[in-house]
Amino acid sequence: MARINLLPWREEARRERQRQFLYSLMGTLVLGAILVLMVGLFFDQRISHQEARNQQIQLEINRLEQRIARIRELEATRNRLLSRKQIIESLQASRSLTVELLDKLAKTIPVGITLTNVRQQGVVLTLLGSSQSNARVSAYLQSLDGMDLFVKPELQYVRAAQDPASAVETYEFAIRVRLDNTKKDTEKAGDTPAGAG
Repeated sequence: MARINLLPWREEARRERQRQFLYSLMGTLVLGAILVLMVGLFFDQRISHQEARNQQIQLEINRLEQRIARIRELEATRNRLLSRKQIIESLQASRSLTVELLDKLAKTIPVGITLTNVRQQGVVLTLLGSSQSNARVSAYLQSLDGMDLFVKPELQYVRAAQDPASAVETYEFAIRVRLDNTKKDTEKAGDTPAGAG
């Protein structure tokens, strides 16, 4: 006699397939979770590494900013020292100018001229005085023009004295003249080697 299988084999096969599907689904979920965790750990490690690098770069930037600030302070100090040096050099260069100026003024004054006031503003010299005649003032202008220290003497005015100090000197005059330091400096520079040799 033939055997008839009355067991629900189709339901059993379906249950087996569902069980395998659930196992594979759980395995996939576990593998996905592990993969997500590993990727998260990898990116966390990269982020922490980048943050450490950023901190190192920021430290270097702070050090460089301190060095730049120090360099700026040194440059400001250097500029102050250079300006002081230039002032000292200009004072050193013009140290003998007053002596030479008074010496040459004394040599240029002709007979019959008396200087009453000498004023200097920068390189402009104003000479006030009295004279016996207009011709002597003209001679004085020519004498000033002949000196290498004085440039372009200009007569400001000649007039009769308001209150003559003596009956001889009856004219007052004012002369403006510029001082020329360049000729003196170049002559000194040219004379030094000749004197040394």
